[in-house]
Amino acid sequence: MASNKPIPCGPCQEGKVNNEADIWCYNCDEGLCSTCSTHHKQSRGTRNHKTIDIKSYKPSIPVIKTECDKHGQQLNMYCPSHLMPCCDKCISTSHTKCTGIKSLDSVVEKTKIENSTQSIEKQIDIIKHFLEKFIENKSINISRGEKENKNIKKLIVNIRKKINNHLINLEKKFCNEADAILNHEKSTATDLMTEIEGKQKKLQEMKDHLHTVISNTSKLQSFLGVHQIEQQVHQCQRYVDDLENDDRAKEFNIKMKQNNEIETILSKIESFETLAEVMVVKTNIDLNKDTSVKREAQVESREQSNINNMTMNIETKIEINIRKSISDMICLMDGRVIVVERRGKVNLLTSDGKLQKQLPIPGDAFSVTQINQNTIAITYPDEKAIKIFNMENETVTKVITLDKQCYGLSFSNNSLAVGLESEEIRIIDLEGNTLKSIQVQCKFPLYHLVYCSDRLIYSDCMDNAVFCVDGSGKQTWDYTQNLDAPMGLCTDTYGNIIVADYNSNRIIVISKDGQNSKVLIGKGEGLRHPQCICLKT
Repeated sequence: MASNKPIPCGPCQEGKVNNEADIWCYNCDEGLCSTCSTHHKQSRGTRNHKTIDIKSYKPSIPVIKTECDKHGQQLNMYCPSHLMPCCDKCISTSHTKCTGIKSLDSVVEKTKIENSTQSIEKQIDIIKHFLEKFIENKSINISRGEKENKNIKKLIVNIRKKINNHLINLEKKFCNEADAILNHEKSTATDLMTEIEGKQKKLQEMKDHLHTVISNTSKLQSFLGVHQIEQQVHQCQRYVDDLENDDRAKEFNIKMKQNNEIETILSKIESFETLAEVMVVKTNIDLNKDTSVKREAQVESREQSNINNMTMNIETKIEINIRKSISDMICLMDGRVIVVERRGKVNLLTSDGKLQKQLPIPGDAFSVTQINQNTIAITYPDEKAIKIFNMENETVTKVITLDKQCYGLSFSNNSLAVGLESEEIRIIDLEGNTLKSIQVQCKFPLYHLVYCSDRLIYSDCMDNAVFCVDGSGKQTWDYTQNLDAPMGLCTDTYGNIIVADYNSNRIIVISKDGQNSKVLIGKGEGLRHPQCICLKT
């Protein structure tokens, strides 16, 4: 026993009696004394319970229920269509149309638990390694972010220095120009003042000469002398008169005519709330992971992926208030549904089909695909564009423009596959760069396509066919049997293709290799012209 402490008998303890347990019942999750164990084995409801000697019981082992959570009955059957153990009640209520139902004992008998254990242990190690690598990458990401933070701060400082240096240079240039202008005006004024001072001196000389002529010469000489001086005075008078129009005589003032753009620039600078916007640009990373624990680990995958075991029932019909026909729909990772009106709005529905809101994306949408938890991509044929939309922020984060009208859209391998008119499927990255161009010959525009596992599957409702091409563009198969205007497509976990066959009012599944098919929902079962289909995994 894993502990020295005795384990009490559960039923006795309920009756306020302390007896040690002799066995442990995994179904009841309690110990039983010899007396209670006898009643336990004889009772119809508990006689098939799994028990073990109390000395072999290890309390550290978590309890594994063998009863149905929904109905409380023993799990005794196995449904290969849904990959799950069931009770009799489950089979009669939820699996009436499922084929290949087997007893759980027979499935357990065939299953090699040791192989399954090794496979799961290996998968656990793979997941642990992946998570360790993820943490390591995140640590590197944080360090890189810190360096980028320092770099953008340095960049802003450098921008400010450049602005300051430019302003200093402009200031020096302006001051030099102001000094040059002042010096020029000072020189001009000084020269004029010197010139006028010369005139003043000459006038004084004329005045002194006038008195000398009058007092010391004959009358004739005085007359002629006065006349000569008078002529010189008239010349000085003309000089004074001419000063009025002489530009040098004008007073000068040193003023500044400000560049009109300065006020505009100052106004813009004052309106700045920040020098730059710090943004977080998130990029999808290639995780290189293969960590999914496949549900077929304990049961043969060939049996589970066989389309003959697949069934489909119409459980609920929901009326939605959308006037236009629906061109596409997807199930989001969180269970909600997006429904696209043909050349119209993009509608977000709750997981139970109620209209939650119309997404605020301008334009007439056509097809949609999910990129990650919060991001979707939508085609807009008339705009020849794909819009990347963040559902959390409700903003268009990128618009990828194309050279042709775009219709069907699917995301896989960190890239988008888009149907361009009726002759090309183009693989592009999330920046819009073309990675691959696959030429096809479709009689109808490429409205519906699926991109998964390096395969492209598309329908042609005019040719009544579904086609599959590989990553190189080579057609691997086409399926044309009993189809009548196939439209919407989706794939299941195993790569089988589920098709909405418009004119026949049916849902059909085509095997992954395109060799076989099965009608999941037939005529007369309540469908009317199905156009789109998506699978909630």
